Amino acid sequence: MGRHAATSAEPSPLAADAVATARHLTKIYGSGETKVVALDDVDVDFGRGRFTAIMGPSGSGKSTLMHCMAGLDSPTSGTIVVDGLEISGMTQRELTKVRRNRIGFVFQAYNLIPTLTARENITLPLDIARAEVDQSRFDQVVDAVRLRDRLHHRPSELSGGQQQRVACARALVGNPSVVFADEPTGNLDSRAAAEVLNFLRHSVDELGQSVVMVTHEATAASYADRILFLADGRIVHELLDPTRDSVLATLAELTTAEVH
Repeated sequence: MGRHAATSAEPSPLAADAVATARHLTKIYGSGETKVVALDDVDVDFGRGRFTAIMGPSGSGKSTLMHCMAGLDSPTSGTIVVDGLEISGMTQRELTKVRRNRIGFVFQAYNLIPTLTARENITLPLDIARAEVDQSRFDQVVDAVRLRDRLHHRPSELSGGQQQRVACARALVGNPSVVFADEPTGNLDSRAAAEVLNFLRHSVDELGQSVVMVTHEATAASYADRILFLADGRIVHELLDPTRDSVLATLAELTTAEVH
């Protein structure tokens, strides 16, 4: 795949049909001498049916960006739109509804309920919302994640990779507009990580899912269609059609630029 990089923070042509956007997004923690600008006037689009990775050093703002886009944290200023809904001005009750119906989450810690089976963990968000499980969607996701023979097992009976695939299936079963994944392979060995990343890639290519993933791993990021690099709360670089080598080269370039 070719490498095309853009250093501007302008919305990518990839994201002409955006599932989520932010304009002038700013997030400030604290005040006075303890003030930290986690996001500094960020403009960004995340393409529908695309896999976007977010990278950057610790403290660059990548997790804050994801949490604001997912409605888990509120911006200090700016606007966020997810699937046509402006969430930046919503009440907590309104946000809860959007998160339940339009947003899926995959976290580094699998967050599975130990007393429930894999099947029960997958359908838990729908059960809580008292929403009917779409059996065809359930079958589609379970087959894509290759867990058909593990549905009656509890988390303690599953490997780490299988547990994270259960968490991925749970995020996708409700057919959300966008799935946010925060370091989803951080606790996994390379083989299990590949299983999870292949599933996320498959969900984009075969199920039409939109995925946004925060990662610090070049190999994980290379599964994406597009990588955004953050530093000091700003998007400083963009890489399209990444490979592991091009990700590592870009990280090296950005590190050198910071030093100089």
